[in-house]
Amino acid sequence: MELTDIQKQIQQTFLDFADKKVKPLAAKIDEEKKFPAELFKQTGELGFFGMRYPENAGGTGSDVVSYSLAVMELARGSLSLAAACTMQSLMGTYFLYRFGDKEIKGNYFSEALKGNKIGGICMTEPNAGSDLMAIKTTAKVTSDGFILNGQKTWVTSAPVADFFTVLARTDNNEQLSIFFVPSNLKGVLVGKSIEKMGVRGSLTSEVGFTDVKLPKNYLLGGIGEGTKCLREILAEIRIMTAALAIGVATAAYEEALEYAKTRVQFGKPIGKFQAIQMKFAEMAVQLETAKLYVLNAATLSDKNLPRQKEAMIAKLYASECAVNICDQASRVLASYGYAAEYNLERYLRDSRFTLIGGGTSEILKVNIAKEIGL
Repeated sequence: MELTDIQKQIQQTFLDFADKKVKPLAAKIDEEKKFPAELFKQTGELGFFGMRYPENAGGTGSDVVSYSLAVMELARGSLSLAAACTMQSLMGTYFLYRFGDKEIKGNYFSEALKGNKIGGICMTEPNAGSDLMAIKTTAKVTSDGFILNGQKTWVTSAPVADFFTVLARTDNNEQLSIFFVPSNLKGVLVGKSIEKMGVRGSLTSEVGFTDVKLPKNYLLGGIGEGTKCLREILAEIRIMTAALAIGVATAAYEEALEYAKTRVQFGKPIGKFQAIQMKFAEMAVQLETAKLYVLNAATLSDKNLPRQKEAMIAKLYASECAVNICDQASRVLASYGYAAEYNLERYLRDSRFTLIGGGTSEILKVNIAKEIGL
């Protein structure tokens, strides 16, 4: 598809940022397993956290296509950074924007758009992953608010978060509600980080809530409206995850291509051998097709047209292709693709993260089948 001049400018801005600022530090972020605080702040200064919000709310009012292009470039630089930043820019702040009062928006949302405060969303529980309706966390209604109790896991940015949005079940209500919870409230306990295969600079941990007192205004939306509100951004979450997948796949493809042009065996660059050329042809087809799927779903979102099926297809295809492309790219480097000295082994580890976020491949296949009438 043909990009507008503004979309091209946004893409170039984040491409330059990824090349000059992010990629030189990507390996260190992975090795040290530390939150990339300085790069996170710089990403905020570029306006990334406000791209999906209107100007009157402190954002830039960018379209979903532009946002997806920015995500791809950040992920091309470092999937750890991109994972943390996309969480902040969408799930971590969306419900504050939609339902937060003056206090929440002034003290937290506006600061989060600048990168001065960090937010996370608490959905998954030890026994409630894809099945959100199995959530056990409760918010007991009191005369002056709510009492929150429960355990969440796989919370992105939890160790550095200033606030959370939490899905919980209120009294005798089968539906879920969403609550705003500052991390410094009494009874909020952030557990140690979960050690992961990849995206190791995007810190993830458990978060516990024990008799946490919440005022009435910390309910975001109506009681029992959490699931419905989450569906509002579900398509964008999947488009975003697909864009992350394309970013890391692009990084792997580009580095393997450069290697194939310079690595000489049997008297010529290995890129001159048909076996290697076929690998790159297959990778290129997958990468370009995945991009078209994502940008198509993003365009439908910009036009406010039905896009749930298209978003699921984009996420499923892009994430599966990312893992395959990173695998094939690492094979081009042979033994060096297995060495920590090169980036390919990190890309291969990181790429598997995209299989999970936004719904596993298995869940997406079941839901796509339903969308086509089965």
